[in-house]
Amino acid sequence: MPAEPTLSPDPAESWRRFAGLLVGAAGLLGLGVLAFVAVLDPYGLRAAPGRAPGPIMDLNQRFMYPQVVRGGAYDSAVFGTSTARLLDPQGLDRAFGGHFANLAMNAATPWEQTQLARLFLGREPARAVLFGLDAPWCEVEAETKRLTFRAFPPWLYREPPAWSAVFHQWNQQSAEIAGRALLHRLGRMPARIRGDGYEVFTPPESQYDAVRAAAHIHGDAPAPNEGPEGDPATPALAWLDDLLGLAPADALKLVAFMPVNVAAQPRPGSAGAAREAVCKARTAEIARRRGAVLVDFRIPSAVTRDDTNYWDALHYRLPVAARIVGALRRAVDERRDASDGFYRVLAAPRAEAQ
Repeated sequence: MPAEPTLSPDPAESWRRFAGLLVGAAGLLGLGVLAFVAVLDPYGLRAAPGRAPGPIMDLNQRFMYPQVVRGGAYDSAVFGTSTARLLDPQGLDRAFGGHFANLAMNAATPWEQTQLARLFLGREPARAVLFGLDAPWCEVEAETKRLTFRAFPPWLYREPPAWSAVFHQWNQQSAEIAGRALLHRLGRMPARIRGDGYEVFTPPESQYDAVRAAAHIHGDAPAPNEGPEGDPATPALAWLDDLLGLAPADALKLVAFMPVNVAAQPRPGSAGAAREAVCKARTAEIARRRGAVLVDFRIPSAVTRDDTNYWDALHYRLPVAARIVGALRRAVDERRDASDGFYRVLAAPRAEAQ
C-alpha cells in the first residue's frame, strides 16, 4: 500500500507560533523583572517610620534620598549641592542636637533642592534645617534651569507615592539597582554611601597635591556671574522663603552661603559682586522674617583666599568642613561676625526667640 504523502508545515503558521512564543517569553520576562524590582524596592517607595529604607546603591542621589526622608529616622537635614556634602551629619548632631541627614546632591539646581526639602518638611515636624546656598540661588535663570543632564524622578517626590510609581521602575536601571540591593542583602556588596547620605567624595587627604589643586582652582574655576548691573530677579529665593515657612516655628533654621574659593567669587567692585550683594540682602530679609540664621561664608577670607584649603575652586577639604560646622554653632550662639573674618552673620533672630 503506497505511503500517504507528508504534508509540509505551513510556513506562515510556524512563524505565528514562533512569534507568539517569543512575545509570551518576553512578557513573562518583563513581568519577572517588574516583580523583582517591586520586591527589592530599590528606591524605597515603601520606606516609612518603622520600615527602614534600603541601602543607598545608586550614584544619582536624586533617586536615593527620598527614601532616606520617608524612613523617618532623621529630624534634621542639610540641603544643597556638593559644596555642602562634606558637612558630616554626626558632627552636626553633636553641634546642634537632633539627628541629621545630609541630603545635599551633586550639582543640584535650586528647584531640585526645593523638591527634596518639601518632601522632608511635609512629614514629621523638623527639628533643624540647613540650606547651603550657591550662586544659582541668585540667578535669574533658576526658574528656567530647573533640571540638569542628570535624571530627576518626580514620581519619587510625591507624597504619598502613587500606585503607578512602581511602573516607573520598570527599566534596566532600576533592575540593576535592585540587583545591587540584593547583593547587599546577601553580604556581597557594601552600600555605596552611609545611610544618612554622608559621603567623603573628595580624594583621601593623604593624596592632596597643592600644585595640582592650584591648577584646578585657577584653570578650571567656574566663571563668576559678572552679568550686567541692575536689580536682578531672583526666583529661587521665593522658593527658599516658602521652605523656611514650612519649618516649625521652634525649629532651628540655618541658611549659609558656602565658602567657595575667591577664584569662583565675583571680583570686588564688579557688576557681578553688586548683583550678589543684592541677592544676599534679599536672602537676609527672608531669613529675618522667617526667624532663620543667615551665615555668609562666600566672602574673601583667610580660608577662601588660601588655595591649600581647596581641591578645586568649589570644593574645600575635610578640615574646612569641620570648621564650618563649628562656625555655624558659634554663629547661632554669638549672632555676630567671626572675629577672624571667616563668616558674616547677615541675619539672626533675637536670642529669646531662638
